[in-house]
Amino acid sequence: MSTFHYIDNKLLDLAKIHQIISSEAKLVLSNNAIQKIEKCRVFLNEKMKSISKPIYGINTGFGALYNVKIDGNNLQKLQENLVMSHACGAGEEITNEVVKLMLLFKIQALSYGHSGVQLATVNRLIDFYNNDIFPVVYSQGSLGASGDLSPLAHLSLPLIGLGEVIYKNEKISGQRLLEIFSWDKINLQSKEGLALLNGTQFMSAFGIHCLLKSHKLSYLADLIGTISLEGFDGRIEPFSHLIHSVRPHNGQIKTAARIKGFLQDSNLISQEKKHIQDPYSFRCMPQVHGATKDTIKFVTETFLTEINSVTDNPNIFVDENEIISGGNFHGQPLALGLDFLAISIAELGNISERRIYQLVSGHRHLPPFLVSNPGLNSGFMIPQYTAASIVSQNKQYATPASIDSIESSNGQEDHVSMGANAATKCKKVVDNLQTILAIEMFTASQALSFGNGKSSPFLESMVSLFRQEVTIVSQDRVMHHDIVNASEFINSLEIDNNELFE
Repeated sequence: MSTFHYIDNKLLDLAKIHQIISSEAKLVLSNNAIQKIEKCRVFLNEKMKSISKPIYGINTGFGALYNVKIDGNNLQKLQENLVMSHACGAGEEITNEVVKLMLLFKIQALSYGHSGVQLATVNRLIDFYNNDIFPVVYSQGSLGASGDLSPLAHLSLPLIGLGEVIYKNEKISGQRLLEIFSWDKINLQSKEGLALLNGTQFMSAFGIHCLLKSHKLSYLADLIGTISLEGFDGRIEPFSHLIHSVRPHNGQIKTAARIKGFLQDSNLISQEKKHIQDPYSFRCMPQVHGATKDTIKFVTETFLTEINSVTDNPNIFVDENEIISGGNFHGQPLALGLDFLAISIAELGNISERRIYQLVSGHRHLPPFLVSNPGLNSGFMIPQYTAASIVSQNKQYATPASIDSIESSNGQEDHVSMGANAATKCKKVVDNLQTILAIEMFTASQALSFGNGKSSPFLESMVSLFRQEVTIVSQDRVMHHDIVNASEFINSLEIDNNELFE
């Protein structure tokens, strides 16, 4: 039985978005949203009858052609030309998951009644969302400034029977889609093409996708790092609340408390230790993981503001009798946030690889490369290589995109955010972190098997679940499959929302 989410101008948060996605909820416009959309469209129609002066994007050209006035008989053609001419995407096709978020956020933005679209246009986007119709959108082409023009053009093409969509795992034309559903194409009215193409929904969708995954991987970095700590016969003192009370960064406090919780009733952690200190990659997990948590929280706040905003141009204010051209489509807040998120997530991978390195180095009670008969067997030597390679790649991806800008549109768009490039890079960093943590989980669980005693019931149960997918390595085998299985294990774990988004 389907659940429903009403688009009613209430603010979306990560927990709500996660619920909408995981429950496969259908979208429905509330009466309040319908009234706002229709009121704005009626206002714009009346305005067009009574004014002769140029209004950007409504009866003028676009970008550097803003000073070219368009005859009233050509306003529909103007909007269709806009959508067609801006569909210049390149690169790989983005995933259905991200496209679905683009649809959700575009619908949300148009529902506020400041964009001048027809109700039929919003309802057709809802039809796409509810029927799992995914317009084909490409990863390259947006400067992240006049909105995500090219990606949003590809998202909008099927409204007018053009472009391509993925439907029931098959790529079909926009015209074929109209035939399957017996739909008429949307006849775009004044301002509508601009309302569809101006906006930050490409950057926003990537950002929210990355944030949902980052919250989960941040939790799992703590969990897997704690298994590594146990496998390395680490000490518990660095997680004392006293240490963190005198340097009270929120993420640091949260990480230390969580790790102590994971270690509750562990025999291994309470054993007498021969060593006085652990390396930083174990001892400083609260400080390093915590800094990433604080970054994730900051970036989350930025993106939640964005997806609950109106980001097209010009904006229509019915009650104030104003149509104002501004710059809400500029992606600078998102570009900076995405770069910051990528840097912080790369650091979780960086410190994870260092723990892997320590575990395979033959220190303390652990055999070199965590395998019996080393020499004949290489054991976990090369999984660490793989992790190191991915960490290095993440460092390259973490180079900020937001520090760049290239003038476009004949100088009218003279500063751009490059937030779309920041978005696609950030996703690669987040996906790479999952693989690094999978290698650490694979390595840490192997190290734990050499321990003299039991870890906590919680950690033992987690390793037991993992062992159903990835067995102990007793002699060399093809470990690629183990890494893939470990990554799939991480991906399949369901974590309580209170842990993820508190």
